Amino acid sequence: MKPVYQRLSLFIVGQDAYTFAPVEPLGAQSLTIHRSTGDIVLNPPNTPAPSTATRYEKTVYGIVGMISLALSEYIIILTGREHRARFMGHDIYRAADFDILPLNPNVSAQNAPHPVERHLLALVRSHLLGGHFLFSYGWDLSTRLQKQWGERANSHERSLWEQTDDRFFWNKFLQSRLIDTDIAQDLSPYILPIVYGTFDVRTGYIHGHRIQLCLISRRSRYRAGTRYFRRGVDQDGHVANFNETEQILLVEEQAAGRISNIEKFSHQLSFVQIRGSVPVFWAEVNTLRYKPDLQVMDLQDTVDALRRHLQEQVSIYGEQSLVNLVNQKGYERPVKDAYERIFNQAEVADVKYQYFDFHNECKNMRWDRINILIEKMQDDLLKQGYFHLDMSRPDPVGTQRGVVRTNCMDNLDRTNVVQAALAKWTLNQQLKALGVLAEGEDLDDFHALSRDFRECKLLSQHEIYLMIYISTVWTDHADLISRAYAGSGALKTGFTRTNKRTKMGLLEDGYKSVMRYVRNNYFDGARQDGFDLVTGAWTPRTNPITAISLLADTRPLVIRSVPYIMAFSLFMICAGLTLPRTSDYSLFYYFMLWLVVAVAAIEFIMIHGIDYVSWPRLIPPTDIIYYEGPGYRSGQHGKGLKGSFAQKFGLSGKVFSANAIPTARKRTLTVSKMEEIEMGNKQRVD
Repeated sequence: MKPVYQRLSLFIVGQDAYTFAPVEPLGAQSLTIHRSTGDIVLNPPNTPAPSTATRYEKTVYGIVGMISLALSEYIIILTGREHRARFMGHDIYRAADFDILPLNPNVSAQNAPHPVERHLLALVRSHLLGGHFLFSYGWDLSTRLQKQWGERANSHERSLWEQTDDRFFWNKFLQSRLIDTDIAQDLSPYILPIVYGTFDVRTGYIHGHRIQLCLISRRSRYRAGTRYFRRGVDQDGHVANFNETEQILLVEEQAAGRISNIEKFSHQLSFVQIRGSVPVFWAEVNTLRYKPDLQVMDLQDTVDALRRHLQEQVSIYGEQSLVNLVNQKGYERPVKDAYERIFNQAEVADVKYQYFDFHNECKNMRWDRINILIEKMQDDLLKQGYFHLDMSRPDPVGTQRGVVRTNCMDNLDRTNVVQAALAKWTLNQQLKALGVLAEGEDLDDFHALSRDFRECKLLSQHEIYLMIYISTVWTDHADLISRAYAGSGALKTGFTRTNKRTKMGLLEDGYKSVMRYVRNNYFDGARQDGFDLVTGAWTPRTNPITAISLLADTRPLVIRSVPYIMAFSLFMICAGLTLPRTSDYSLFYYFMLWLVVAVAAIEFIMIHGIDYVSWPRLIPPTDIIYYEGPGYRSGQHGKGLKGSFAQKFGLSGKVFSANAIPTARKRTLTVSKMEEIEMGNKQRVD
């Protein structure tokens, strides 16, 4: 594999160009990007930097890509990195800091001359700094171990970005300017792929065997977004919150010394699972209520979309075992029913469906009953197997011939618990197959042994630490996936960490649920815009004037004024507490007046809840909010007052003005063709 340059020196040639020169190896071809034309030029070896150039004060650890906004094209560079681990002989890093360089010399990335440009730049920065991005200069983080082994023959001739899994190449759109050039092959040392996901690796010992356990998750760039603004499937078969999780186990066959630092292991084992949203057309419409309005849309192409999704997974991973954890009663039931109905109609080969009523089976904090699901899945797990490479043999001992696809409503909390349990069961099988654990031993027994003998030192600290890590690594993994999608840490992580459900864990889950509510209703609109902008789901045009609606508040004055009335009334109530008690009778009417005003304002806000949600502005979900086709909707909350009075004062509940950008599926609102051309294109271009 052709590696990527690890350090670059940046030279700014006045207002003419940016030149990137590799620190190592000396004399390598430098890269120049001309600011006036945007041309990308690879200079001859040993080309010195121009004498008039100014050296950038920061070291550049990689070029993340280029993005075109309303006034200028920008280069995104990596200026901070955090070393996560050394794995498989390569260093793994987390991207920690970024700088944005404008090509247009008349534009400053720190203080753009137009408010639309400042807004778009803020979206890009927020997305980059808020995500958990991982990369390696010489090892493909995006591709599971089994696929890497299968493509090893051609890996030496290909660049890192060429072997990257397209689904998990998060900055593929940003790198498209370099990839689409005629000299893309020569530019390969400058094209750094990054993965949005999680990575953790630890080393320990069990019965004298040196073991390294790694957990990697990879988030798909397709249908990417936040919890309530990306649900279900699209026409191409891509589902929201799709993640591939790989648990890698490296084992030394012979017992090793405690100070061994050898990076080569006798055995490499990999177990892969996937998760993704229920692959039908459904959504949850925020209305400021704790539970949004659930909506299932029966569209003509639903069966085709589900079939397309499952067939793609079969072609990539092999046999599919679908585990559905959605509740069979109450609020979630319509999603479960739609999933099962459409799945039966699709008739996809090599796909099995397994339902597990998580909340009913594990009620009263009996989460040990997840073993019921594992018992049901055991035959499929044994049949699908796992990837096992013995370094002393030319061929793998075994390959993974299928995966378990788990989902709940959010693909977060319940999914995390089940995936951790399946991974732990598989880890037991792997360690027994290698002879690390005896046939009668189990990881749970080993963990109990570590507690019993902690004070007696009969078990090494490395062994104790590894057992603690096996539990905590899945908890940390769950938290990071949850923060990316829902805005808060995962729920139910207390069980994953300790194998117990405690009251303290319930309190923590309550706090996280409140944080999710606040973020999902009031902050996720801008976060979704960041996803759409960076992944190329929406691309701006070069005229910012017609895109001013991205910043304008087009709601009626009454709608905008009520929160201020509520805040003022609450202030007056608080101020009343400081008034002298000259007459309790007059104070009673004072408090009643402002309390009535506050309650009326809150009630008004709840009735018009949709108008107060932070919606995405780049691709507003108008077709979902105002969907009137066949299907199911749990309620019509938050759409405002009805009747002639509401229409007279503009209170009919239309949250988006007529110049809003329509979404990709079925348009219920229209815009002029010129507005769509000038404001932006919502189609992915890579």
